[in-house]
Amino acid sequence: MTKNDDLLDTDQRRGGVVTIGVYGFTAETFLEQLTGAGVGLVLDLRQRRGVRGPDYSWANSVRLQSALAATGIGYRHVKNLAPTTELRHLQYREDDRQGVGKRNRITLASEYTARYTREILDPFDLGALELPGDAVTALFCVERDPEACHRSLVAAGLGLPVTHLRPGG
Repeated sequence: MTKNDDLLDTDQRRGGVVTIGVYGFTAETFLEQLTGAGVGLVLDLRQRRGVRGPDYSWANSVRLQSALAATGIGYRHVKNLAPTTELRHLQYREDDRQGVGKRNRITLASEYTARYTREILDPFDLGALELPGDAVTALFCVERDPEACHRSLVAAGLGLPVTHLRPGG
C-alpha cells in the first residue's frame, strides 16, 4: 500500500484509476507504486513516448513496456488523448512567462486547460477506453504533479475515484 492522496480501498483495487508521472521516480520505485496500487493496465497518454536524459531512460516506450510486461501489467498507448504539439508549446510559453521549467511546473495554464478540454478531451469517447473492471488503470504521462499534467484532466473526465501516485508516496 502506498502513502498517496488517498489509499486505495478494496473497491478501487477492483477497477479504480490512478495517475502517475515519470519525474521523481526511478524504474524500481515507479513499478513499486504501480504494483502496490494493484495496477493491471497503464494507459500512456504521451504524444512522444520518450523522456530525455539518462535518469529517465527507463520510461522510454520499449523499455517501459518490457518492464511492465515483466511485472504482469498491461500497456496501451492512447495517442488521441495526448496534447498536440501546438498545445504543448502554449504551455511552454506560459512556463517561460512564469519562469518555471517544465519539470518544476505545478499547475497548467488556464488557456491550455480550456483548449485541451475543448479540442481533445470533449471529442474523445472516454467510454471507448474499456477500462478493466477487475484491476486498477494508471493514466501515465511525464510530469511529477498531476495538477501540472493533462492526465489530471483525463482522470476528472472519467468521473471515477482517482488516486494520484507521487514519488516518495
